[in-house]
Formats: sequence, structure tokens, C-alpha cells
Amino acid sequence: MNSRFIRHRPTPIGARPPQNLRDAWVALLGLSAVFLFEMLDNSVLNVALPTISRELNSSAAALQWVTGTYSIVFGTLMLVFGALADRAGRRKVMLIGLVLLGTTSFATAFVTTTAQLIAVRAAMGVAAAMTTPGSNALVFRLFADDRLRVRAMTVVSTVGLVGLAVGPIAGGFVLAFAPWQALLLVNVPIAAIAFIAIRTGIPADSPGELHHEPIDAWGAVLGTAAIATALTAPTLFVQAGARSAMAWIALIAALFFTAAFLLRERSFSHPLLNLRIVAKPLVSSGLAFKAASNLAVAGMGYFVTLQLQLDWGWSPAQAALGMLPQVIVLIAGGAIIDVLVGKLGLSKAAWLSSSAVVAGLGMYSLLGRYGYGWIAAALVLVAAGMRVVGVVVGTNVMRGMPADRTTIGAALVDTAGEIAAAVGTAVSGTVLAILFAGQLADGSWSATQTTEFRCAVTVGEMLLTVFATGLVVFGIVRATSATAHTFSL
Repeated sequence: MNSRFIRHRPTPIGARPPQNLRDAWVALLGLSAVFLFEMLDNSVLNVALPTISRELNSSAAALQWVTGTYSIVFGTLMLVFGALADRAGRRKVMLIGLVLLGTTSFATAFVTTTAQLIAVRAAMGVAAAMTTPGSNALVFRLFADDRLRVRAMTVVSTVGLVGLAVGPIAGGFVLAFAPWQALLLVNVPIAAIAFIAIRTGIPADSPGELHHEPIDAWGAVLGTAAIATALTAPTLFVQAGARSAMAWIALIAALFFTAAFLLRERSFSHPLLNLRIVAKPLVSSGLAFKAASNLAVAGMGYFVTLQLQLDWGWSPAQAALGMLPQVIVLIAGGAIIDVLVGKLGLSKAAWLSSSAVVAGLGMYSLLGRYGYGWIAAALVLVAAGMRVVGVVVGTNVMRGMPADRTTIGAALVDTAGEIAAAVGTAVSGTVLAILFAGQLADGSWSATQTTEFRCAVTVGEMLLTVFATGLVVFGIVRATSATAHTFSL
């Protein structure tokens, strides 16, 4: 067996853990459906935004809140629901979340105003926060062997990524003959399939798999406020610019609530989030790798489509084709994860893959202006790294958590990714707003504006590259200190 894996032995989820993926196919079907919903949701809805704007008479700001509300609620509540699931039962919280998902998705059929749609999206964000971390934790706890965990997470994530790739295309086709509500109503059968498969294929948590400490209510309030303001501040910076008073107030509030949360967790006897556990090498390194990767992906994603369409004059269809190398690698790259992890081990695969993402961002920032070939190469490098990071980092963090805290470990990974992505987009958008004079969407740019845009790409992406590189270096240092604890499987 590979010497680079750590054997993590939580209390088994059933009497006898599955010995291969085939033994757990019903459970994996349900968990894949959950991940499919997460990947499909905003990507499919984005296709319908022009139609929604026309039919509901929505302003541009209102449309931003249609998509932004979901992301903010989702990112804000994951930590709280992760902690609740570790205490009340992972499967129980997952099933309640799926019922909420199906109900709120069905409610879309009755939406007649933008405010109603935003409310529905907020409720769907709650459902996503209840289900997404739990899906990763249940995959992890379903198996007793790290190799099977990696393979199972690869299967689940591949299903979601296929949905992410074909969702916008399928959504555009559906809009040709059906109302936009159909794009969200599809979540109803997905939730039903997931509910039946998870309830059938995964036994309820036994008392020994859960902790029984009281819930840290004040910690939950402060943590939720910290995450909410940390996600809202970048959005305000992108929308209103660096001169926005509200954006700076949100940033100061985020720092205040974060400090208050950390102080509370350090002093309370039963903290929502034990900071000593977060500081463990496997956990802290995994969070750093995840943050670095999402920071890079968000920053690059912000600029590439703008460059292809506004700078180079490509049509939306041509720009979509230009992103194809990334889509292909994200879907097909799952085939190499098990081989790579088997040869390198989880920790080394984590830091190498996150380094590849950051290297792709650096390549784009310096060479992307010189031709599409450089952009394609950067997209491939970023996609290949993200494909591995998405599986191995979550596994590593949960390996470093106590057996009764795996869901909050998964929630930590997702929360770190959400905040880092928001920061990446905000930095890119703010740099562009500072350096570019005029309206981006004007029919044609002057030579000066073209230079300003390309300068913004270089400056913004290099800033993110430096920051992400620092996170990767920190993660490598922390991961190195964990290698002394490895032993053969």
C-alpha cells in the first residue's frame, strides 16, 4: 500500500464500510446529485438573466442580487450547518436540506417579481449550505480507506463538473421553448433523487459518530456575521468601486466580527470552531491551498472573458469556445487523480496542484496579451490543478479533523474557497475600475483604453499571483510538518 497516505479511522458509518465503489453506488448516486445541483445552479441561471430582466422588469443591480444573494447566503451559513450536522446528524441535516431545496425550487413556478425571486434564491442558498458540506463529509465517512475516498470524491465531482459544462448549453436550449422557471424547477427531481438515494444508501449516524457538546450560539452569530460581511464587502467593491463608503464599512465590519469571533473561540469552553484543530498541519495547509486556488481561478475567470470579447472582439459564442480547453480538462482530468495521488500521496498532490493553479494565473498575467495560445495554456494549467485540488484538499482537511467534526471540516474548505473567490473577483474588479477610464461595454476602445485594460490585467493578476503564492508557500510549510505523522497503509 502507498506509504504516503494516513489511515484515518472514524467510527464506521455502517456495520461494515463498503470495500469498493460498487458497494456504495446508491449512496454515491445521491451524493452526486447534490453536487450536480451545486454546480448547475448559478451557471444555468446566468443564461436566463436577460430573459428574467425582461419578464420581471429587473434592473441590473437587482439581477446581481438574484445571483449574489444565493452565493452570500450559501457561503455565510455553511460553517453553522456544518457544526450542527456534526452534532444532530449529517444525514438528517442533509435530508432536511434536500426537502428545502425541492420546495423552494418548486416555488419558482409561482414567482412574479424580482423580490420574490431573490427570496427564493436566498432559501436555496440555505438549502445548499445544509447539503454541500454534508455531501463531502458523507463521502469521506462512507469509506474507511483513503484511496476509496479519493475515488469516490472524484466520481461525485465529475458528475457535477459535467453538469457545469453542459448546463449553460442545455439551459439555452430549454429557453428556446420553455419559460425561464424551468431552469430552476429541474432542481425538484434532482432533490428527490438525492433524498431517496441518500436515505436508502446511507445509514443514519450512530451516537458514537457525533459530538454532544452544546452549540456555541454566540460563536455561531459572530462567525456568521464575519463571513457575511467578508462576502458582501468584495461584492460592494466590484459594484461601487474603491470610493464606496458602504464597501469600506462592510470591510471594517468583517474585520471586527472576525476578531470578535476568534476571541470568542479562543476563550469559550465549547467553541463552534476549535482554533487548535484549525491550526493542525493537515487542516491549515489544506485551507491555504484551497484559498490560493480559488483566488487564482476567480481572478483569471473575471478577466479572460472580458479580454476575449471586449479587447479582442470575439463574439460570445467564440469566447465560449475559447474556454473549451478548461472544460475538457476539468471533466477528463478526473482520470488522473487516483494515479497522481497514488504516486505522490495526498499532501504532495495538494501542494503541487495548487501550485499549478497559481502558475497558470502567473502565466496569464504576463503572457496572456500575446495571443490565445498563452491563454489556452494557462486555462489548461489552472483547470488541471483545480481538478486535483478539489478532491485532495477536502480529503486532507477531513483527515486532520476529529472523527466527530468532519462536516465542519468540509464546511471550512468550502467557506475558505467562497471567501477567496470573492476576494479574487473584488481585487480584479477594483484594479480594473482604477486603471480603466470610461465604460467597458462601449462599442470600441481607444488605443489608450486598450493599454489601460491590458495594464489592469497584468497588475491585478500579478497582485493575486503574489498573494496566492504566499498562501501556497504557507501551505507547503505546514504540510511538511505533517509528514512525520504518515505511515504505510
